[in-house]
Amino acid sequence: MISPKERERLRELANTQLEIAKSDKNVKRTKEWIAHNSCKGERPMIHLEIDNFTQEVLFPRMQCEDPMARRIEERLLHNFYNMQVLDDDKVVAPYFGVWWDLDLKPWGFDVQKEVASDGGLGQHFTEQVEELGEEIDKFRPSEFKIKVDETNEYFKAAEDAFGDILPVKHVGKSLTCWLTQDLVHIMGMQNMCYALYDYPDEFVQVLNQLADDYLKFFEEWRDSGLLYPTSGYEECNQGSICLTDELPSEGPVDLNQIWLHMDSQETINVSQEMFESMVWDSYKKVADRFGLVSFGCCDPLERLWPCLSQLTNLRKASISPWTNEEFMGEVLAGRKTIYQRKPSPNYIGVSEVLDEDAWRAHITKTLQCAKDCTVELTIRDAYTIHNNVDKAKRCVEIMKECIADNWNA
Repeated sequence: MISPKERERLRELANTQLEIAKSDKNVKRTKEWIAHNSCKGERPMIHLEIDNFTQEVLFPRMQCEDPMARRIEERLLHNFYNMQVLDDDKVVAPYFGVWWDLDLKPWGFDVQKEVASDGGLGQHFTEQVEELGEEIDKFRPSEFKIKVDETNEYFKAAEDAFGDILPVKHVGKSLTCWLTQDLVHIMGMQNMCYALYDYPDEFVQVLNQLADDYLKFFEEWRDSGLLYPTSGYEECNQGSICLTDELPSEGPVDLNQIWLHMDSQETINVSQEMFESMVWDSYKKVADRFGLVSFGCCDPLERLWPCLSQLTNLRKASISPWTNEEFMGEVLAGRKTIYQRKPSPNYIGVSEVLDEDAWRAHITKTLQCAKDCTVELTIRDAYTIHNNVDKAKRCVEIMKECIADNWNA
């Protein structure tokens, strides 16, 4: 039960979010994101994702004890922390958005994993299939469902606490389809790589089956009336934001009117030819159904570019620390696809003291490589800032300085 004291705490935070959402700074940056996501922006957009070090920046601020109250409190703090403290380009919604919790069982498997005692940063997925060709009968139809009751309980708790202050509404964020990740969670990386060589036909079969299962689930989701627009302040995955005027802002929506995120970082060791002949068709059949696609995580996209370049709806391409920046800057120049650069998190997350000169050189190189592209700078995968918020703020400041000094100079 949420106590009266906790309710007042949530109402206080809801008031803060609404005030920030209505600020001139937030309104201006919202317009900048909409222009940026249409590749019409005037400057690169910046976001320092805090998700992996919330224990350092959000937990110390939390006051609630009830589990539901704490969950809502953390989300409220998360909603406006960046604008209030870090001053990057993360924007704040004038509402409290709730998206559907999902229960996904690819090929009918319950994904099983062990987590390290460090809180889960280290994970090991139990291998439920070793020899794909000999165990193909284990791959059944996938079981996907929306956790309506659990989500509505969360929705109602928030609405009861502060709905008269900050509107609470169901929202959509980009759908996700990570086919090779699902397979690794069932087989393990080594077994999956062997299967590519030992059982090529079966590999193509199960990946295409999963792609079809996802599309069936997405269509059922659409037909249920529970699929909401993805053009608002919500996540586009990979630390980005959905905001766009190219997709509907009111429902009902079809798949070709919303965002999708995909990646295939598990095939980093697969040749370009093998990826194209054995993996790509299952990805493309899903991607082609959507309005806008964001692709990539840690994948070195230059190896996938012959395939990715076929997507006319590819709007964001992840330029990870393992990607050839120069090559991607050349192929994305003048293209309506955002060069979403992920600077190395080592600068902020490894050393307790920020090497400002090295960080400045790192960001400047990106701006030079992508000088003819629409650029987005997303710092993510930093698991600690050594409890030094000033270091995080300085990272953002230097990025702004680099843009001022180098962009369109």
